[in-house]
Amino acid sequence: MDALQEAIKLLSAMTRAEKAELLQWVARDLGDAFPGVDARPDICGGEPRIVRTRIPVWLLVQARRLGASEADLLRSYPMLRAEDLATAWAYYRTHREEIELQIRENEEA
Repeated sequence: MDALQEAIKLLSAMTRAEKAELLQWVARDLGDAFPGVDARPDICGGEPRIVRTRIPVWLLVQARRLGASEADLLRSYPMLRAEDLATAWAYYRTHREEIELQIRENEEA
């Protein structure tokens, strides 16, 4: 049984008040969620990346620092959309330390 099936089973046994409390917790947990950015251990070493791609956020941030324009990035990565870049920049603003660390680690590699 996967985690979602287990959650459904648990939800069916919960009271409405318990479900409401759980929903509040989930909303707080997702408060800084970025639906266009995903991080999975089996893709890009777990680094945050643009969904549908293997392009890490740190790579886009570093490319922009080095002078690449958004138009350059969209030409270089045709699978990207303008909204993907906007999401990457927003993710960077709220996860600056994490992305800075990934940039440093990848420069040293």
